[in-house]
Amino acid sequence: MGFALAHLSDPHLNPLPRPRLRELMGKRATGYANWLRSRRHVHDMALLERLLADIAAQKPDHVACTGDLAHIGLPSEFPRAVAFMEKLGSHDHVSFVPGNHDAYVPSSLAALGVAMEPWCHSDEAAEGFPWLKVRGHVALIGLSSAVPTGPLMAWGRLGQEQIDKAEMLLHYAGKRGLKRVVLIHHPPHVGGAKRGRELKDARQFEAMLAAAGADLVIHGHNHRTSLAWLAGPQARVPVVGVASCSMGLRGHGETAGWHLIDIPEGDAPITIARRGLGPTGGIGLLDTLVLTPP
Repeated sequence: MGFALAHLSDPHLNPLPRPRLRELMGKRATGYANWLRSRRHVHDMALLERLLADIAAQKPDHVACTGDLAHIGLPSEFPRAVAFMEKLGSHDHVSFVPGNHDAYVPSSLAALGVAMEPWCHSDEAAEGFPWLKVRGHVALIGLSSAVPTGPLMAWGRLGQEQIDKAEMLLHYAGKRGLKRVVLIHHPPHVGGAKRGRELKDARQFEAMLAAAGADLVIHGHNHRTSLAWLAGPQARVPVVGVASCSMGLRGHGETAGWHLIDIPEGDAPITIARRGLGPTGGIGLLDTLVLTPP
């Protein structure tokens, strides 16, 4: 029996509410200029709606969103983010970890925490990261790599305390015989993103994963499908990135997509159906990836 997990990321919800002049200071000023010049044209909300309909039609057991609902982390962006998350399903059915655009500047954090709290806490109602949710034979563990950074920077950081707690949760879930899936926004491996966009403590995360193990790590941030393998205590661990779910034809690189991940019980490999905008303009299956360790 399998567990179907829908993974989407980086919708960058448009349009951006008009900022107040006092909000356009520092990094937000450059981010707003970037939105005016580029982002408002490449993130297609009509296309995003079509992808959401495709997700609903596949009837996944759970939906995982790995961040970047916002553009520049304005408090006025988060009501739309809440509406988007509610469209995905009930709080029990949907999980969230934040991206760097959600935590764009320090003043974004309060609004982010309040708005997204229903989708990012543990089953036991414990607050903060990492969180743990058990759904059937699958343990979902959510990490936050989202931290405010300076202008033109988009890097992330977990911090040693969060890494240590994640290791305990992975060991706990492993002892229960659960399939362990880690959610994070930034690619959590060395070389996973360009300098200035990387996870600063990727080396520490890799060391933790080598000791604790996991069955799958999923992330966003790079706006493209990717697959890397990290060392685990026994088998290697697949690390899978996903395209932006709102990237239209005017964007650069991979167009809008999402992953339908089948996580079976037992020793059968995890499979990923990559779904999204095809060459003829339809939304459907693009290809299938079987995660067999190299």
